[in-house]
Amino acid sequence: MNIEHIKGIGEKTLEHFYKYNIYTLEDLLTFYPYRYQILEPSSLENTDKEITITINATVVDPGKVSFIRKNFNTYRFKAEAYGKIFTVVIFNRAFLKPHITIGKEITLIGKYDAQKKIFTANDLKLQKLIGTKIIPIYHTIKGIKNYTLENIMNEALKESKSIEDYVPKKYNEKYHLANKEEALINIHVPNNIQEIQNGKQKLIYEELFIFMFKIQYLKLLKNKEVGIKKEIPKSEIEKFIAGIPFKLTLDQQKAINEGLEDLTSSKRMNRLLLGDVGSGKTIVATVLMVANFLAGYQSAFMAPTEILAIQHLKSIRNLVKDTNIHIECLVGSMSKKEKENVLANMAKGNIDILIGTHAILNEKLSFQKLGFIVTDEQHRFGVNQRGNLMQKGSLPDMLFMSATPIPRTYALTIYGDMDTSLIKQKPNGRKEIITKVLKEKDIKEALFKVLEVIKKNQQIYVVAPMIEENEDTNLKDVYLLKEKFDLAFHGKIPIGILHGKLKKAEKEEVMNEFKLGRTKILISTTVVEVGVDVKEATVMIIFNAERFGLATLHQLRGRVGRNDLQSYCYLICNEEKERLKVLEESNDGFYISEKDFEFRGEGDLFGVRQSGDMTFKIANLKRDYKILLKAKEDAKEFIKEKEYLNNKKYQEIVDKLDFTN
Repeated sequence: MNIEHIKGIGEKTLEHFYKYNIYTLEDLLTFYPYRYQILEPSSLENTDKEITITINATVVDPGKVSFIRKNFNTYRFKAEAYGKIFTVVIFNRAFLKPHITIGKEITLIGKYDAQKKIFTANDLKLQKLIGTKIIPIYHTIKGIKNYTLENIMNEALKESKSIEDYVPKKYNEKYHLANKEEALINIHVPNNIQEIQNGKQKLIYEELFIFMFKIQYLKLLKNKEVGIKKEIPKSEIEKFIAGIPFKLTLDQQKAINEGLEDLTSSKRMNRLLLGDVGSGKTIVATVLMVANFLAGYQSAFMAPTEILAIQHLKSIRNLVKDTNIHIECLVGSMSKKEKENVLANMAKGNIDILIGTHAILNEKLSFQKLGFIVTDEQHRFGVNQRGNLMQKGSLPDMLFMSATPIPRTYALTIYGDMDTSLIKQKPNGRKEIITKVLKEKDIKEALFKVLEVIKKNQQIYVVAPMIEENEDTNLKDVYLLKEKFDLAFHGKIPIGILHGKLKKAEKEEVMNEFKLGRTKILISTTVVEVGVDVKEATVMIIFNAERFGLATLHQLRGRVGRNDLQSYCYLICNEEKERLKVLEESNDGFYISEKDFEFRGEGDLFGVRQSGDMTFKIANLKRDYKILLKAKEDAKEFIKEKEYLNNKKYQEIVDKLDFTN
């Protein structure tokens, strides 16, 4: 059922919903409240002016609205409650004026100052509150007030019988779960806390069961997929590995061996390579692409940005310079003639490894014999993009690389349909980055270090949380920091500025100047987080570090320490943040991700797996991990017993599944 048929939804409201991807009755009813306001009438006796209370009152004078400035108004009127007359003050509610009439019974929520006889309301209901009322609070949909959304939900719930219950009957009975209609009513119009809990229990389990069904079903299919069994001359690949100009770590060797086993088996490779920043995932991918070449096949390497693609091109070319492997690059900024030349050579089979951005998804691009695909920072590509690339080969082997540290237990669940290789060791010769948390008043320590490394011809990253100054915050912005650094070093040190609002060509120019060593300090927003590899950069200074998650700070820190020089990271904060000490203690991204998870909860963890509808509306991975494990076992049983084959709802899920991720 489409939402335009629901009472209370007009054309304008419909447009607002569409902007939030709410099109159907199910979309609407699964737009769950994120918290609840519990209202219970209290009296005006012995009230504390700092405590929010709820009272029933009667209007005695409709008062007037004052417009202080554009988009800001104050409405004052008189009301009576418990024999006391007082002034009600409420901000930005001018639209209520026609409804506030003498004798009107209302509910006020706010703080009462008995001495001044002023009730400062943060909310107002146009009816008397009887007993306890629980009000669902929804995330803001621009253009729709919360109370309007409440009314629309009440209308939508009249049709809730038509919403499918995806939990198989035996699991509803096993866990004593409510039926779907009852659960939706309990979530949107609860009478008490217990009803909210009952509704949540059902809807969380359902969401996790569907998720784990998809993961387990994909795993079942991928285990059945017959890939290309490649013949790889063992002596040749051993010779290439022996010629690598540095010693591989044990983790790198293990990941290479796992990848080689996949390439030479008849089962198609579907492997995730999880490695910390700077752990050397690229060399693993390179060895496997060389093996794929020795077997007579072409490889495609997809990077999320042009800077990264060109960087990979240079480093991989350098690694294979003693072979006859032909590598080319395809990125959006290339001229039409350059692109056409690459397309022609690719079709003829003259290119063995093609490195590029999403430009390699060009429908005109055809591979003669594509056998292996690598995607770097794989969560930055949508499943459809990866699917487009897969269609260019006949079940090519797939290696997904990610430097996003995820707690291992959660990674094995999220990526349950994939084989996983972990690289935890740093490459040989790398020193641990020395990290210090500093208050802004102690910034001199970091500035002295900047001077010290510049004298050694080394470089510095400075990260700001903002592009431009905002009068409402105390956050540092890139332009303000440039002024401060110019002042500190008397304008004698060349400084570059990098942020997301710059045009592509401007970003490239700034980065090239830094990579060539012409600018010594790069002041940037977090766009510097992924990609750039400047080996001479040895100092990272992050301002307002308390604003970032530990995992993000660790990713940023990983821009330095990419050689055998001692590197440093300074976390500048305005207030003491105990959690930042974790970064002083450890350089292990997996340990840090565990701690980040403890401090911040799930956050955007599932953002690392952008799998269409595999995102959660009510479940929380950290909070509901035990339920997730139960759902995983139940989904495995459900598939093993082939119950889904006779279940129309699950056949529809299977039909919609994107098997390319």
